[in-house]
Amino acid sequence: MPKKFTPLETIESQQKALMFLTGFIWVILAVFFIAFAVKEDAFALDPSLDPSFKYIRRVYPAGLKGVGRSTPLRLDKKASLSLSHYIMALFYYDLGELEKAVKEYEDALRLDNGVALVHLDFAVTLIKKNEISRAMDELNYTIKLDPEAIEPHAVLALLNLAQGKPGLAVKEYEAALKNSSKFNPNDPEVHFYLGALYSEGELKNNVLLEEEFKKAIALKPDYAEALNFLGYTYVENNKNLKVAEDLIKRALKVDPDNGAYIDSLGWLYYKRGRFKEAKETLEKAVSLMPDPVIFDHLGDVFFKIKDIKNAQANWQESLKLNPTQDDLKKKIEALKDK
Repeated sequence: MPKKFTPLETIESQQKALMFLTGFIWVILAVFFIAFAVKEDAFALDPSLDPSFKYIRRVYPAGLKGVGRSTPLRLDKKASLSLSHYIMALFYYDLGELEKAVKEYEDALRLDNGVALVHLDFAVTLIKKNEISRAMDELNYTIKLDPEAIEPHAVLALLNLAQGKPGLAVKEYEAALKNSSKFNPNDPEVHFYLGALYSEGELKNNVLLEEEFKKAIALKPDYAEALNFLGYTYVENNKNLKVAEDLIKRALKVDPDNGAYIDSLGWLYYKRGRFKEAKETLEKAVSLMPDPVIFDHLGDVFFKIKDIKNAQANWQESLKLNPTQDDLKKKIEALKDK
């Protein structure tokens, strides 16, 4: 049995990129003098000599387009003034003066509307002011400017989830993870969470799920969660059962007392008709992890070996833990005819 991931859990687990907000004050201190040093004519900085270049690179990446290491950075008057307003917006945001921050963002974008990062940070400020619709417009414009961005998709996923639109949230999160996999192709967790996203709901796709989990395992051969998730998926689909057994046992080598992994093995034994091993394994799993899925599995095993009393007892226990299981209710109802 794999862990079930809600869109919110998976989104929150991938929000590291959004932590850029905590570093804003250091950016401001580093470039503040530049913002107010803007003169009527365009100015140039030599990045090979000026250490402030690296801070400008973080704050105003659009100004660096096509600029090489030894090429002086040149900002025209409008871009320079836009940078000034952007830095002031960050400064006011940090002080909690959101109205002033909004005004500075508006001035920055009026002068230069083509910088994705400014739109993204403006959206964050609007969310703080609870102007959600306007924030979503800014996030979508950020994506238009930078189709490979991760953060705007992740934030849109959270906003859609908060508005009761899980389908849209999942699609945005999928886009965030896909973009993240481009920047971090060797990060097994990105592939794992993308695979988990394909396990159910509107995006359910076993082919893509298998592809992503295989990538995660190739990058991290002892990735227990991925090993178990892929193995259990094979079991559920009566596919590659020998491979599934190997995957699940590899997961158990990493975490031998994990009730979910033991359940996966017990369910595999059930699918292969090895009912004695299935019963023993699932009894161990449920002792470690009293979960409705495991009780349901154990009930199925008892039913197969014609122990109706224990089948009913385990199914009832499962239903007690999760009363929304309509299919299980039908199984229990069918026992009345036995």
